[in-house]
Amino acid sequence: MTEFKKPRMSRASRKAVIARLARYYARYKFSVLAALILMIGSNLFALLGPYLTGKAIDAIDLQSGVDFAAVTRYCVWMAIFYVVSSIFSYVLSVLMIRLSQKIVRSMRQDVFDKILSLPVGALDRLQAGDLINRISYDIDTVNASLSNDILQAATGIITIVGTLVGMALTSLPLLGVFIVTVPISVFIAIKRSKAVRPLFRKRSQKLAELNGFSEEMLSGLKTIRAYGREKEILDKFRKKNEEAANAYYDADYLGSLIGPSVNFVNNLGTVLISTGGVFFYLFNLISIGDISAFLLYARKFSGPVNEYANILGEIQSALAAAERVFRLLDGESEKADDPDAVVLEETEGKLRFENVSFSYDGETPVIENLSFTANPGQVVAIVGPTGAGKTTLVNLMMRFYDVTDGKIELDGTDIRRYTRKSLRAAFTMVLQDTWLFEDTIFENIAYGKENATAEEVERAAEGAHIAEYIRSLPDGYKTAITDGGVNLSKGQKQLMTIARAMLSPAKMLILDEATSNVDTRTEILIRDAMNNLMRGRTSFVIAHRLTTVRNADLILVVKDGNIVERGKHEELLEKGGFYAEIYSAQFQ
Repeated sequence: MTEFKKPRMSRASRKAVIARLARYYARYKFSVLAALILMIGSNLFALLGPYLTGKAIDAIDLQSGVDFAAVTRYCVWMAIFYVVSSIFSYVLSVLMIRLSQKIVRSMRQDVFDKILSLPVGALDRLQAGDLINRISYDIDTVNASLSNDILQAATGIITIVGTLVGMALTSLPLLGVFIVTVPISVFIAIKRSKAVRPLFRKRSQKLAELNGFSEEMLSGLKTIRAYGREKEILDKFRKKNEEAANAYYDADYLGSLIGPSVNFVNNLGTVLISTGGVFFYLFNLISIGDISAFLLYARKFSGPVNEYANILGEIQSALAAAERVFRLLDGESEKADDPDAVVLEETEGKLRFENVSFSYDGETPVIENLSFTANPGQVVAIVGPTGAGKTTLVNLMMRFYDVTDGKIELDGTDIRRYTRKSLRAAFTMVLQDTWLFEDTIFENIAYGKENATAEEVERAAEGAHIAEYIRSLPDGYKTAITDGGVNLSKGQKQLMTIARAMLSPAKMLILDEATSNVDTRTEILIRDAMNNLMRGRTSFVIAHRLTTVRNADLILVVKDGNIVERGKHEELLEKGGFYAEIYSAQFQ
């Protein structure tokens, strides 16, 4: 299940994540340097505004008159500086958006490449929803922080330092008065943000629970109605909806108090500055213009302090998301091929298991001391109860996992001597879980062979007994498959994957419960076609429905990781053993 609660990060892990993000920034160092120059320039020009405002006010003397030339000069320069600051700020925003998109694109590409390189064992342990969450939601969270929060935080630091320097240059006595209120503002912002952060985590948790419950109930709506449980489900939804609403209210209410509280202290600081300014003015320690400039600096200083809590929370959320992404990137990739591994170019299709033992966790054996030989062109059926180790045999053939003991030979050579890519290219597979991508029917079938022609695709469709259905569609082979084939029945999807496998030039074929999603009539048609298409290929058929394996050259009956019986269909029935029991249970 996707993690919605964000664990509190340690200081060391936070530093490590920041260092990793910095390496992504280093890939675009010229853009980062340009952003830094623009950021400093924008803030410096904006901070000159209050200084010029003070000078313009001081140029107005009620006794000697107004120095219009000086006032005009200061106002013109102030307008120029503000315009230049705005231009720099706009260019900086565009640059940061592009920079963040480049970084996120690189990060997302790294994550996707990593997922493709993970061993099957790691993918079996990871849920698809969790992987999607990391490649989409987590990286989007990092993107939002890179393009907005980090820019805001960096700009805030420059603004705070610049305003303090400006206030110090304007009036050191007033700076002493102002500093009295700064710790109070910072204390309130930090204290409130710490109190609110758990509430926002709770809000996310309750929203996730509500969404998860809604998705689960909507997917099972027919079952709910069939059992008449609508009222019970409505009551549960009402309760979860109320919990989510309350969590939202608590988080938003207390979060909304931070701004007014900090503003109150800042307004109090303004009162103290004004009072002190009047006092110092009476003793000719400061001018009216300097008081005005100081107040403008004080207001600029309070802006980043007000935003501190929200920015810090969002940056922490982004760092937690980045940590999850980096945790995936740091996962161990599939073991590299041996340095002396060779490319398998041609194969006869003779596969031999010799005393093979295997365990997924290193403790519980799944297969023990298993041996058999599949000769070229043979159809080998593997049958047995659920959990007997049938699919594990396929995983070992394809080197999704390596054997614990013993060896598997292909054409007399240990399969570990071949590169994984070339070994897997020697097989074509049809699985129980159909996989169709969003493209045309033609492209989905042609996926089985590179540069497949229209004639080859049509021939494969004919062999799979799906061609007539395809021709009945308005767009024929150009019909688009949407949302994984939601517009097709399970049987039709399975037939298309079988057609894809028929098109493949691979010498070995694996059918893992390939006919489980088709009706009996279609199964008969497919079985007849497959008897012709499997001729010349070494074929492995994993099946629960024994009608599929009657004509197999060799049937291996697997139980508890061992081959308990082997032979042809009629031979095994005559023995009256475990195979006969399974057959009797299905057909008598």
